[in-house]
Amino acid sequence: MKPAVIIVIALCTSAPLLAAPAPQSSRVEDANAVEAVLARYQQAIERLDLRDTADLFAADSEIVESASLEGTYANYLAHHLTPEIGEFKSFVFSDYKVSVRFEGPVALATETYRYRIEPKTGSPAERLGAASSVLRKESGRWKIISMHSSARRPPNP
Repeated sequence: MKPAVIIVIALCTSAPLLAAPAPQSSRVEDANAVEAVLARYQQAIERLDLRDTADLFAADSEIVESASLEGTYANYLAHHLTPEIGEFKSFVFSDYKVSVRFEGPVALATETYRYRIEPKTGSPAERLGAASSVLRKESGRWKIISMHSSARRPPNP
């Protein structure tokens, strides 16, 4: 009898460890929601209108752009992104690809893309870009808590 009781106790106490992961349909919905957050950010940049982007980021977010620690998104928006966007006539993304995976309660997203910037004065610039973002759910909505982006000139044809 004792071995049977030990097995039952072991199974009961390990049940939380054996709990099933989130249903696949839930992860698909979460991945779609994460992709939607990233798409909204990208679309705002293309529109050169950043007014509704702060709600895509957590208050304690951290932004890294091309080896520069920019601080929170609020700081990056006020001191870097808004003044920079103000100098552009257009900003267009192309060849966009995104992958999303989950590690516990966070989503990890990797994006690759090309972009073309046409400044109000000067010559257009074309770049290859990549970004890594970490998102977490806050009050049922995915928000970016960390974003690191970088870019380089495309190779000569």
